[in-house]
Amino acid sequence: CHAAHGVVLGNHVTCSNSVQLAGDVHVEDYAVVGGVTAVHQFCTVGRHAMVGGMTRVVQDVPPFMLCGLSHGEIHVVGPNQVGLSRRGFPEATVMLLKKAARILYRDGLNRSQALARIEAELEQTEEIRDLVSFYRNSERGVV
Repeated sequence: CHAAHGVVLGNHVTCSNSVQLAGDVHVEDYAVVGGVTAVHQFCTVGRHAMVGGMTRVVQDVPPFMLCGLSHGEIHVVGPNQVGLSRRGFPEATVMLLKKAARILYRDGLNRSQALARIEAELEQTEEIRDLVSFYRNSERGVV
């Protein structure tokens, strides 16, 4: 793996073989980056996120989510259910994150509408607040 200048790796990060992290990339705690993945400079991979192998990451990867390739484009599949389960997250938390992912990626809303709906309709656990904050604070845009 290659970590360029200014890369910040959180605790318990897993980078598989041939991962390339460009300058000033942040990979937060417990994130997993699959093999032969390139992460563009200034991108952030959120905590407990998983990026599938052979992916080109050019925007921030939201925390708690599983991202992969489809037809050459990166997209969010849904919550990183296996990783979250292994880390001891309660099933109720995983279900909340699943509802949030559905609102963000499947309900046809723009980002502002989706975030407002998440704040209005879902229980505001630490994970949900972190997810919303991640979106609001992203400078590169979110996958």
